[in-house]
Amino acid sequence: MAPRLKLVDSSLRLAAIPLSAATLCLNVTNHQDNTDLGPVAYKNIQGLSYMAWISGISAAYSLVATLSIWFVKCSASKPWLFFLFDQMITYLMVTSGAGVSEIVYLAYYGDRTVTWSEACRSYPSFCNRMTLAVILHALALFCFIAFTVISAYRAFSLFEPPSLTPSKEVEAADNTTSRAAA
Repeated sequence: MAPRLKLVDSSLRLAAIPLSAATLCLNVTNHQDNTDLGPVAYKNIQGLSYMAWISGISAAYSLVATLSIWFVKCSASKPWLFFLFDQMITYLMVTSGAGVSEIVYLAYYGDRTVTWSEACRSYPSFCNRMTLAVILHALALFCFIAFTVISAYRAFSLFEPPSLTPSKEVEAADNTTSRAAA
């Protein structure tokens, strides 16, 4: 891998670690008590628990991948492993971010058609921390998308692009096929 691309890749991976860790910490410590309605915590909402798990996994993976880039000798399968795991974790981050974004939207605005009221009026601190967690998760997701593109480039650059002119074998096969059809 080119030194500049290696530096960009590992910098993005390193940037994703504190963003994912902060998302995890915000989720796990997010709770608020309301004297009228009772307490609410991230454990009460499955989407927040899911995002906490995915944030922890993505932070750990980013750390291991960064160390692997710099300290593990390159083998033929390494770019494909990065590509595979980068894709999987990025998709998991997309799903958890989308789910929690919907939860945040419903918490702020409710859904009048199903008589679900706005929860953020009763739990403003909880909602603010949840919103901040979604923003940090989105920033980590952008890092993951960027280094997923880099890992795709590294994996697929192992192969030469297809030729625009037909090879002699293809021309010979086409000539044989056209003679047989005639």
